[in-house]
Amino acid sequence: MTQIKDTEVESFLAALASQSATPGGGSAAAIIGAMGAALVSMMCNLTIGKKKYADVEGEMKEVLAKAEALRRKLTAMIEDDVKAFDAVMGAYGMAKETDADKAARERAIQSALKQATDVPLRCCHAAREVIDLAAIASDKGNLNVISDAGVGALAAYAALRSAALNVFTNARVITDKTFAEAKLKELNQLLAGAEGATEKAYAVVKGKLS
Repeated sequence: MTQIKDTEVESFLAALASQSATPGGGSAAAIIGAMGAALVSMMCNLTIGKKKYADVEGEMKEVLAKAEALRRKLTAMIEDDVKAFDAVMGAYGMAKETDADKAARERAIQSALKQATDVPLRCCHAAREVIDLAAIASDKGNLNVISDAGVGALAAYAALRSAALNVFTNARVITDKTFAEAKLKELNQLLAGAEGATEKAYAVVKGKLS
């Protein structure tokens, strides 16, 4: 059987480590979030069908469906982030010889920056949802793999805060301050309570391992 490190994982990490600007931190945040969702799914799959956890099977099935949907969404964001960054770079590379060129270039830059803000913000939304699902899995899932639910929560929190950095980066250079302030408000609402929810899930897991 092919070792995991010899498959697409190694190719992605090599691209991440290269001199190319993409994939970068945004793509890394998305894949970290997807890993968190995958761990929640694994936790659910190893709980569903076990007699000992029959009373929570229905809830675990619901968590599994949500986690899988988020995993797919976050995985797609890996490429979305690359496209958004390339659009920004393409806009900055536009001609600026005449006033008309400069105006068109500035419009393109601002449009691309808005897209490059929306993509990581969507990642933040998804990651925040994963944290909540990991908390449920930590509380009610199979004790034999409880640590994986904790790792899922921590990964999702890392994804949330990592993607948030890209939102902050792009929002500060967007000239449409109404747009930027709305996105930052949305982001801060996602960040609020995320650390507490993650630490609570971690404490639950740690307590069950003691």
